[in-house]
Amino acid sequence: MSATTFSIRVEDRTRLIQAAFEAKEFAYSKYSNFRVGASLLTPSGEIIKGANIENASYGKTAFVKAVSEGKSSFTALAVVTDVASPLSPCGMCRQVIREFCKQQMPILLVPCDYETRLANGEPDGGVKETSIAALLPDSFGPEDLERPRPGSK
Repeated sequence: MSATTFSIRVEDRTRLIQAAFEAKEFAYSKYSNFRVGASLLTPSGEIIKGANIENASYGKTAFVKAVSEGKSSFTALAVVTDVASPLSPCGMCRQVIREFCKQQMPILLVPCDYETRLANGEPDGGVKETSIAALLPDSFGPEDLERPRPGSK
């Protein structure tokens, strides 16, 4: 496993990655033909899966689904595509992640050949571990709405 400051249990990491692969199977990518699966880990250990469901504007299904079900606190996120390298979420997705996740929450970027890499002895399966702080530096977040504004009361 790569050395990071992030910490989630190995079992949760494995479940989270597997759930992202499962979610990707239900992607509807009519416009881009680029399937994405994502899974979120809640503090209670629940995993919420989502996949890109495209229409004229692409969506962030895992977060939309979670929040619409009353869950808005997360401890980790895994993202997988059909590409054999770990890819980062798009800019719009990064802003949604920023809205609901702590700056240092682990985000696992998983290559599509993760299981093959593990079977071939690559200890972390090619997973890149990052955070929203690294993916979206100097970001605007919910706490910024509380900042004092000159001239306001």
